[in-house]
Amino acid sequence: MKVIINKHEHELPTGATVADAVAAIEARPPFATAVNTQFVPKTQYALHALSEGDRIEIISPVTGG
Repeated sequence: MKVIINKHEHELPTGATVADAVAAIEARPPFATAVNTQFVPKTQYALHALSEGDRIEIISPVTGG
């Protein structure tokens, strides 16, 4: 299935979870994740199933002023 991760299209297997999306882009902590603008807690990554066309944002904190 096709999903959008950080504004780039990715192909993930049917039944993929947020954990699969994080692994697909090799994200390194710390980061926060949202699916279709809804925050997903880290404890839910392996449980939160994705659907065709979902938009996943994996955001790292930025320091500075």
